[in-house]
Amino acid sequence: MSGHSKWATTKHKKAVVDAKRGKLFAKMIKNIEVAARTGGGDMAGNPTLFDAVSKAKKSSVPNDNIDRAIKRGSGAEAGGVNYDSITYEGYGPGGTAILVECLTDNRNRAASEVRVAFSRNGGNLADPGSVAYLFARKGIVLVPKGALTEDDVLLAVLDAGAEEVNDRDDMFEVVSEATDTHAVRVALEAAGIAVESADIEFRASMTVELDDDNGRKVLKLVDTLEDSDDVQNVWANFDVSDELLESL
Repeated sequence: MSGHSKWATTKHKKAVVDAKRGKLFAKMIKNIEVAARTGGGDMAGNPTLFDAVSKAKKSSVPNDNIDRAIKRGSGAEAGGVNYDSITYEGYGPGGTAILVECLTDNRNRAASEVRVAFSRNGGNLADPGSVAYLFARKGIVLVPKGALTEDDVLLAVLDAGAEEVNDRDDMFEVVSEATDTHAVRVALEAAGIAVESADIEFRASMTVELDDDNGRKVLKLVDTLEDSDDVQNVWANFDVSDELLESL
């Protein structure tokens, strides 16, 4: 799964310097607003909000924007929007299974944009449940390597619910149950280990190996989906060559 793993970590690194930074900022602000509405505006008592704010700050989202999103979400300031969380399931080129997570204030618009993205890029929407069973929600915490060893990281997170530590080039990836994500972050920081990001992701239980032609088509489909304002995340179970990713 080296190609797939590299795609996941490359997406993270690319996000900070993405040409669509304004769109990325908007999605992060939306996440913060929803987290504050769901669990309140106090980060100390709302781990989801804490992680959403930390991620936004890492990507240089202005503090004023973050503060206003928390206030709107918690009701301390007018102007908040009620977003619906919807997950669409589909198939891409080469039989790739794809999950699309949306936060939208217009379900019809979101459904239309997702459907068009699939149909124009060699894919199709699937019935609910036909793809989701291939994925599990996992906490993924990335740690810059520096002078750290895998054992250093493992010792810091063993009692926090971590399941495994993986070597990802210049990062260590700590995998846990989704509910343990924040505890893993706190354990690392308590051990003096810097955290690059802490996210909840859908991880596939099996992957589909694609040739370069289908790989390009799937990556184009993913890019098209992510270009929608309503789409927050896209998860897929493909594996492509490292050479293809580097060429793109």
